[in-house]
Amino acid sequence: MTSNAATVEAYLKSLPAERRVAINAVRQVILANLPMGYEECMSYGMIGYVVPHRLYPAGYHCDPKLPLPYANLASQKHHMALYLMTVYGDPATAQWFRKAWQAAGKKLNMGKCCVRFKKLEDVPLDVVGQVIARVPVANYIARVEKVLTTSSKPAARKSK
Repeated sequence: MTSNAATVEAYLKSLPAERRVAINAVRQVILANLPMGYEECMSYGMIGYVVPHRLYPAGYHCDPKLPLPYANLASQKHHMALYLMTVYGDPATAQWFRKAWQAAGKKLNMGKCCVRFKKLEDVPLDVVGQVIARVPVANYIARVEKVLTTSSKPAARKSK
């Protein structure tokens, strides 16, 4: 479920109390571990953590008007979700993340980058903090650039 909230604070206020507590707890871990350069904002109707245009003017290749996404946090209809683009874009980070989550003794419900959870107790917050802190903004930009220049998809080549 996307939100029409203009600010993160308005988004949080719109959530049911239990979800607000869980989303805010994950948010606080993200903010405490977010490398310098990334910024928090509303993105795609969710809380977003992005590379701002001032650091990466090309923006998101799918819609260059938007900043480059790094992570998102959302309350969906049937679950809450943490979207980790750095896990999606890097097999080594994905493997590390899956092993770290499992080692924390929690069941992982994950697609390519979307970690779904029903309650805060399902989330090893230390692992979330580590994965967020793992990729400095310059490394993330370099990784994205490498993917875009080696991709055979026409949309990726057009954005250059």
